[in-house]
Amino acid sequence: MGKVRITNRTRLAGIFGDPVEQSLSPVMHNAAFEATGIDMVYLPFRVAPGSLVNAVTAVRGLEMPGVNITIPHKERVMGLLDEVSDEARAIGAVNTVVNDGGRLRGHNTDGRGWLASLVEETGFDPRGKTCLVAGAGGSARAVLHTLLREGIGSVTVANRTLERAEALIDDLSELFPDARMTAMVLSKGLLVENAREADLVVNTTSLGMMGRGAPDLPVEAMRPGAVASDIVYRPLDTDFLKAAARRGLRVHRGLGMLLYQGALAFELWTGRKAPVETMRAALEGALKEPRK
Repeated sequence: MGKVRITNRTRLAGIFGDPVEQSLSPVMHNAAFEATGIDMVYLPFRVAPGSLVNAVTAVRGLEMPGVNITIPHKERVMGLLDEVSDEARAIGAVNTVVNDGGRLRGHNTDGRGWLASLVEETGFDPRGKTCLVAGAGGSARAVLHTLLREGIGSVTVANRTLERAEALIDDLSELFPDARMTAMVLSKGLLVENAREADLVVNTTSLGMMGRGAPDLPVEAMRPGAVASDIVYRPLDTDFLKAAARRGLRVHRGLGMLLYQGALAFELWTGRKAPVETMRAALEGALKEPRK
């Protein structure tokens, strides 16, 4: 991507988070704006928790078309918006805000972005399948909501603290009362049978990020033909995915979730089709560069 051109008509989008310096969203979105000829620029904004109200007010005041929201603001920002989509409310988090003439609408594109990349990379169809999800945080909630909406047959949610997994299941059971969901402790020794039966195993924890560790999952028990999915994208091939690949399993990398949730946000802000391949190339190029 070349230098960003600023004019007297350039509109400003961005991402609010704390920290936010590590985000690859500016690289992806600025490449998309340049490729489509849209006069917008996307910047990262470090917004401390105590400044979130002022930051959201600025979206209206500066007539920004929208912003992305990341940790630690995804839940709290919901109470500062005029509307929240049913999907975002069910997930309990907003990652995309759209400014519609001063009326701020919250969306969550994480789950749909994850599913789009899963289908693209592996062809996986959730309907009637069995799944094991590691983690019970915001990403797990987005993934689980999406799987239930798509008709997954049964899901085991495994987390280091059993209570969080049980709370997640309780919340989503209200929306999907017929869903077959089980909570378990995230421990390799306890999950052998679950991994053996799973068509899909998803790591939604941060374990594996920057090459640090791996979720306590019995990859060796996963059966041939199953899919291993990881939302971590630094590195692209986590220890969890490497172990799955050695067993000949299909793997789904985390970069696709980042790409497609961003593409959906782009389309909400602009009403234009996202240049997905341009955005993908920008992300892949950024990951090859040494971190500063």
